[in-house]
Amino acid sequence: MGESETEKTGAPLIGLTTYHRNGDHKFDLPAEYVDAVRRAGAIPVLLPAGESRWGQVVERLDAVVLTGGGDISPDVYGGSDHPKLYMVDSERDSSELSLARYAVDSGLPTLGICRGTQVLNVALGGTLVEHLPDVVGGEIAHRSPPRGPVQHAVSVEPHSRLADAVGELDFECASWHHQSLREVASGLKVVARAPDGTIEAVELPSHPWLIAVQWHPELTAADDPIQQRLFEALTGAARRHR
Repeated sequence: MGESETEKTGAPLIGLTTYHRNGDHKFDLPAEYVDAVRRAGAIPVLLPAGESRWGQVVERLDAVVLTGGGDISPDVYGGSDHPKLYMVDSERDSSELSLARYAVDSGLPTLGICRGTQVLNVALGGTLVEHLPDVVGGEIAHRSPPRGPVQHAVSVEPHSRLADAVGELDFECASWHHQSLREVASGLKVVARAPDGTIEAVELPSHPWLIAVQWHPELTAADDPIQQRLFEALTGAARRHR
């Protein structure tokens, strides 16, 4: 029996990268990511770290979310070791950097979140600040000690794809990072900053739809329409890509 018209035009499939293989030998991901994608009308598909056949995976997806999590090894981008680095995992680094390049080359709609923003930047040749407080100080907290989320303001560039997606230029977001972009990769455009100047979002104008934010929209999306709109915009791009 052939595929029905409903199946052909149904909810788009959005891939979500999982966290690294943990101490219990399991891959996991906070449910807020899945919930935000479902609220936007898409079907979430978890993508465990370590995959190498991304070409075949990308062909089956309508969009991808590069999620948050631990730090990227500084060896990957020519950085320096730092005592504040945590959850560094070479398996996840390798597979996600490869996926990011596939997503860019194929035009797959892509949303980077926190670590995912850093993965995209490194995949395209950029570098990272190993520990943000060393550069900007502590006037604006980007995470609460020892490692928890905190709210801070973000200002978005007008006429950017991000501004079109969220519908606002100034708002509060849930921040949970101690690293950030240092050298921005060629082709990426900075479209949002925190009050201390930290880069909070980039996009790739040459790509059909690629936005990467340093904060965690999934944490507050259930109650904050601004943050949920990011997932709705991604789902819309996924439908157009299909």
